[in-house]
Amino acid sequence: MKVTVHDSISAIAREDWNALAGDAYPFLNHAFLELAERSGSVTPNAGWTPRHLVLEDGGQLRAAMPLYEKSHSWGEFVFDWAWAHAYEQAGLDYYPKLVSAVPFTPAPSTRILKARADDSEATSILVSAATQLAVDTGCSSVHFLFPEADEIPLLDEAGLLVRKDCQFHWHNQDYGDFDDFLATFTSAKRKKARRDRRRVAEQGIRFRRLRGAELDSDAWATVYELIARTFMQRGSLPYFNQAFFEGLSTQLPDNILVIQAEQDGLPVAAAVFFESGTTLYGRYWGSDGHFDALHFETCYYQGIEYCIETGKQLFEPGTQGEHKISRGFSPVSTWSAHWLAHPEFANAIERYLDEEGRHIDRYIEAVDEHTPYKSGEREE
Repeated sequence: MKVTVHDSISAIAREDWNALAGDAYPFLNHAFLELAERSGSVTPNAGWTPRHLVLEDGGQLRAAMPLYEKSHSWGEFVFDWAWAHAYEQAGLDYYPKLVSAVPFTPAPSTRILKARADDSEATSILVSAATQLAVDTGCSSVHFLFPEADEIPLLDEAGLLVRKDCQFHWHNQDYGDFDDFLATFTSAKRKKARRDRRRVAEQGIRFRRLRGAELDSDAWATVYELIARTFMQRGSLPYFNQAFFEGLSTQLPDNILVIQAEQDGLPVAAAVFFESGTTLYGRYWGSDGHFDALHFETCYYQGIEYCIETGKQLFEPGTQGEHKISRGFSPVSTWSAHWLAHPEFANAIERYLDEEGRHIDRYIEAVDEHTPYKSGEREE
């Protein structure tokens, strides 16, 4: 068996990588990761240096891991700024670090891509290879962000520190239509949701669904301008550039959905989604002004309606946002796992994560009491 490190996803054969990744997660597709690198969105200059790991056994690809050397913590959505600050206060370097994640994509998915799902040995080998790479290259730590829940026991057994967090997801209970979904709400919450939707309609806003093949360069320019404007209002530029989005239309046309809001025939807002056969993933939102309830409609209600119509079972709209609860999203646990080379900091962070985990448990229990569902019809 041999483990190799690759400084570009293109150095790994697309068919070999995709045979391991499968089609459950569009953002693990070789084309997604290659577009991120080739577009210039994910490069050493941007603070993301590819260090992808590949395990070969008898010349055959047995397992692989998306891995990056990071010089900052932007675009990760598992926040370790306090850890970096503590290192700085102690006169130590927290950066560079190694991160196994999909750049700018806070969606749970496998981090150890394997030919056999039950190949725990391959997981152990690649985790050990990642930590050894950190030692060899002077990285402070290794972080697995948003792994699947069933990977956590293996990462825990490998000696990594497990961290718990929370997102809000929507589950399809075989609803016939959107009204069928709203019928599970209490009366007050149902009226509020309908009022949200009515306010959007009263502003003369209508919606178009655009699949990847329908989005040419001009269409993406319009969508990207809306997204960029919203990012800039928050003091930053979008993580992915326009070239990345344009590439999606040719590389992953069946995995991209844009819901565009129009007023008087002109685009005023848009939300970009990724999709698999079972799941819709909300990602990027932008608008050219303030419109009452438009964000909720475009990013949440339109997505739910699309899931019901297409039979998708799960809708992950992104990170954070307690406002999602009243729109029918329920709290779920998400995970990360961390290895730190410095033993004293590792011990301190382990104690911190124990307390933080208890806080997350209390938080999930508390917010779960505020979902809009009638008694007996709450999501599982």
